Amino acid sequence: MDIKDKIIDEIRKIYDPEIPVNIYELGLIYDIEVSGKKAKIKMTLTTPNCPVAESLPKEVKESAMQVEEIDEVDLELVWDPPWNKDMMSDAAKLELNL
Repeated sequence: MDIKDKIIDEIRKIYDPEIPVNIYELGLIYDIEVSGKKAKIKMTLTTPNCPVAESLPKEVKESAMQVEEIDEVDLELVWDPPWNKDMMSDAAKLELNL
């Protein structure tokens, strides 16, 4: 299992408080790049005024830091492209009956 997969496994443990699906399946993680011991993660939230706008990125960063090979996480919160339901995995859509 490569480092990126380990980071994804950790991120899959984080759930959106309003939707019973993990944030990876929701499509909130746009990009994960691993370079040496540093991970660069690009993510978004379901809405800019999401109640977890402060805590969720911090949780993602802490999750990625759980991976032994990672010493530093650069997390970027982006709003472009805006998140929509089409970004969810098929598993997430099934879970939510969409």
